[in-house]
Amino acid sequence: MSIQPVSRPVTVPEFRAAKSRGTKLAVVTAYDYTSARLCDEAGADAVLVGDSLGMVVQGHPTSLPVTLKEMIYHTACVMRGIRRALVVVDMPFLSYQVSVRQAVRNAGRVLKETGAHAVKLEGGVRMERTVKACVDAGIPVMGHVGLTPQSVHLLGGFKVQRDAQTILADAAAVEEAGAFAVVVESVPADLGAKVTATMTIPTIGIGAGPSCDGQVLVYHDLLGLFPDFKPKFAKRYADLGTAVKTAIETYCQEVRDGTFPAAEHTFR
Repeated sequence: MSIQPVSRPVTVPEFRAAKSRGTKLAVVTAYDYTSARLCDEAGADAVLVGDSLGMVVQGHPTSLPVTLKEMIYHTACVMRGIRRALVVVDMPFLSYQVSVRQAVRNAGRVLKETGAHAVKLEGGVRMERTVKACVDAGIPVMGHVGLTPQSVHLLGGFKVQRDAQTILADAAAVEEAGAFAVVVESVPADLGAKVTATMTIPTIGIGAGPSCDGQVLVYHDLLGLFPDFKPKFAKRYADLGTAVKTAIETYCQEVRDGTFPAAEHTFR
């Protein structure tokens, strides 16, 4: 059940308080006006402008090539379609890792130039000072632990993360630094449950089992629009990729055989 009432915008404090109320949080990624508007009208509690756009929109094998300028552009498009959902923006690779000062400056720029509500940073213990500095500057931060895609080469690929001690320490560091929620990605379900039980802020799972306080899915995975790769944790709620392809094939055929445009599509 989503945060209620649906007509009122979701705020950072309200999102955080959902855990204490036992309300599950539904988060969806979006990268443009149309997808954001659909997610918002469907009742998503939060929309994440993910750097996963590097793969599902730009066609890269990882999210590493995505730039800060590109994240700002896509977030500005998303914000035009939002009336209610909380909007969180992924800080892209090397936009916050170089220094704390760089992180605060770039995160602040994202909020100033887009109107988004919060940013998301990957990393736990090593990012504690950075998260705290952003929060101290008035920038709401969502953490991200477990599989951190921007460290894909260091981790040896997109693999399930099983080091419970490290993941629990990372989650605790993010919470201590002032994050209002934390994404937990690609960990065994029992570890996802343990992280959730130790936190006072919501855990948003993606491949972390059903015990998390909420879940996030990539828009293209949810709708069956990305044929290149289907993660084990992703459920396809529609097969729009096939439907879109069929529709375009039909259009092409009608153009070639002269049945489109018909009289009803023609100005007189």
